[in-house]
Amino acid sequence: MLENILLGLGSLFHFNMIAATVGGVVGGVLIGVLPGLTSTMGIALLIPITFTMPPAVGLAMLGGIYLASTYSGAISAILLNIPGTPAAVATLLDGYPMTKKGQSTRALALATFGSCVGGLISTVALLFIAPLLAEFSLRFGSPEYFLLAVFGITVISSLSGKDVEKGLIAGVIGLLLSTIGNHPLTGYMRFTFGIPALFDGIPLVVSLIGLYSIPEVIDMLVQRITKGRNRLDTDNTNPFKFLPEVVSQKLNLIRSSIIGIIVGIIPGVGCSIGGFMAYDAAKRSSKTPEKFGQGSNEGILASETANNAVTGGTLIPLLTLGVPGNPVTAVLLGGIMIHGLRPGAELFTANADIAYSFIMSLFLSNLLFVPVGLFMAKYCVRLIQIPRSILAPSIMALAVVGSYAIRGSVDDIWIMLFVGLCGFVMHFFDIPRAPMVLGLVLGTMAEGELSRSLSLVHGDVAAFMLQLVTRPISLVILGLCLVSLFQGIKQQIKRN
Repeated sequence: MLENILLGLGSLFHFNMIAATVGGVVGGVLIGVLPGLTSTMGIALLIPITFTMPPAVGLAMLGGIYLASTYSGAISAILLNIPGTPAAVATLLDGYPMTKKGQSTRALALATFGSCVGGLISTVALLFIAPLLAEFSLRFGSPEYFLLAVFGITVISSLSGKDVEKGLIAGVIGLLLSTIGNHPLTGYMRFTFGIPALFDGIPLVVSLIGLYSIPEVIDMLVQRITKGRNRLDTDNTNPFKFLPEVVSQKLNLIRSSIIGIIVGIIPGVGCSIGGFMAYDAAKRSSKTPEKFGQGSNEGILASETANNAVTGGTLIPLLTLGVPGNPVTAVLLGGIMIHGLRPGAELFTANADIAYSFIMSLFLSNLLFVPVGLFMAKYCVRLIQIPRSILAPSIMALAVVGSYAIRGSVDDIWIMLFVGLCGFVMHFFDIPRAPMVLGLVLGTMAEGELSRSLSLVHGDVAAFMLQLVTRPISLVILGLCLVSLFQGIKQQIKRN
């Protein structure tokens, strides 16, 4: 194995590999900053460019796009309260409050360094323990996936702020929205009102754009615009000044990275769920949980470390088993196969030079998006100095373009506006929006896995319940759900 690692390192320091990696990172940062342009879209659009490249060079570019775009969604989340990618939803809970305090550089620095640490640790896991972890992920069946979704839903109590009841209301709204469209097993249409745009359900990225951009735009417009006054204060401090704050949270970084890697290995879970779970774990173990949602260092680091650790985790089953864990790796699988490569043991034996060159390029990508991200964020910070009269219509235009670009459908713009108005009503009544996002993300997964589990036992509910308490992994996840609920109740009692 050491020989293959050295082979990968030797290939990495060729000019073509470095140029492709840098190009992928720069392109990925730009894609992630713009709401509506996802990692999946970026890789799908740029795969044709890699056709004429050697396989290792093409994969290095695609890997750079994947990692950098996952990180850079935090930039718009922190500065504008609009997540550039779904992975950054948990980050804005503390990132934007920190910006409102005039600490935007601090928030961006914490997000960047945390993302780098999470990405590097997950790449180490990909390099050394990929086969072992991939084999473990095969033990997850429909009951385990269902309970995993339920466990994610229990995190709602930690995302609800001071009012758990309002958080639960938002979570239920998200779960109800997730039922729109065809049934995941039978294909039966529900709540579509004959509108073709709803046949596939509420698009997640479209709803995120509306949920967070429209309330912000309306909030800017209803406030009195004072000529010459900046929207928010900014700071011009050196971002590396905050590196000791990151180093001081070793336990948070390690815990969040492990959560992200495990979530990434399990197919169909995703970066956003990894960020929420790590955020919840950080809040539960924090000595100052009351600071979460107000601009907490721990919250930003947990979210960004975990969602970037997910990236390496998703590549483990992809490269060792050919099983894509999310839409991004599904597109990446297409890019791998287009170059005549086959995931699995053959990739690490017959094509070891390509496989290990790709993995080594991921280390370089994780290191590169620190200077690239901080450099670009330095200029993005100027966005918050733009007067409201200019910024509000600019955000609105970006939201419309981003919503349309996802599927090329005008109907998605109307969906975005509808969800945005719902978000404004929630904002007006001080109902947290993060639980709604979590309900929307996990609702489809929970319903699909529950349906598959029941179909395997021919609809026998008693047999399904028996599976939950007799399968070892299910029993462990069920225990985690109960512990999470108990701690949520305990925190609510303490607040009262």
